[in-house]
Amino acid sequence: MQSSFLMPTLNEQCDPRHPLRKLGERIPWSDFEEAFGEYYSEEGRPAKPVRLMVGLLLLKQMYDQSDEDVVERWVENPYWQQFCGLSDFQWELPCDPSDLVYFRQRIGEPGVVLILAVSAQMHGKRAKESEVVVDSTVQEKNVTYPLDTKQYRKIITRCWRLADRSGVRLRRRYRKEVRACIMAQRLRKDPRRRKAARRGHRRLRTIAGALIRELERKLPAALRGEQRENFTLYRRVLTQKPHDTDKIYSLHEPHIYCVAKGKEHKKYEFGTKASVAMTKTHGVIVAAVAHEKNLYDAHTLAEVLDQAEAITDIRAGAGHRGSRLPRAQIC
Repeated sequence: MQSSFLMPTLNEQCDPRHPLRKLGERIPWSDFEEAFGEYYSEEGRPAKPVRLMVGLLLLKQMYDQSDEDVVERWVENPYWQQFCGLSDFQWELPCDPSDLVYFRQRIGEPGVVLILAVSAQMHGKRAKESEVVVDSTVQEKNVTYPLDTKQYRKIITRCWRLADRSGVRLRRRYRKEVRACIMAQRLRKDPRRRKAARRGHRRLRTIAGALIRELERKLPAALRGEQRENFTLYRRVLTQKPHDTDKIYSLHEPHIYCVAKGKEHKKYEFGTKASVAMTKTHGVIVAAVAHEKNLYDAHTLAEVLDQAEAITDIRAGAGHRGSRLPRAQIC
């Protein structure tokens, strides 16, 4: 069934003893195709195969790669292509890296839980133990250190871009003044520059508020309705105080929060708290939950144990906590 005499298929070239090939033959890909088939339509442009997208997500997690890196390495590695269901070696990218983002958004949390459930069920009886070990940590997000000055500058930049896209002529863009205020923040720890830095900080907040109000007046009604949530988010950033609760630390990740870990090299981490449950004897991961709020570690047990029960059909009891978990494979 090979398409060319000089180019044999990947099944003929790849070593059948390779761990990744063995794993690809064990995974029930039909379960994913049946579960995720409802998210696709027969009309329109042909979609990427479900096995390809799920395989890329698994490779991304197993080898700790970003969306861009996993797509680029996929072209170089025949075992990765064979794992994703291809029969012939490809020289082009399987998809755009942004397609992985859209695919995760399409399947949502239930789809990710299904992938985790299939991963756990492949271990058979070793995943069904009566006792699990649960550990909670912080899943850091890829965000810069959230200074208020950086947030104000991003709001101003977004307002400029929105005005250019919608054809709105701003009364004043404040480009030169914004640049001077940003430069004043570089030496804000110097006692001689501290006053100028604070003055520039307040001025950036004033400029951001002025641009938001002007856009709300001049934007068309339909576009103003689409940007209502963004404007509300911007105003929360402009009005929040240093010691407020539920602060906004990132415009593109507004749900993250600050967690004080007490580490000497990093006192604060910005992200969400995540809990992982694994079987006590064999170390199979049977649950992974991200918490919307910064809960006390003991209060996260119920949600993690519920997910473990839904995956393994066994209500496991939590073992000792606070210990360092050994490294475990996804499948």
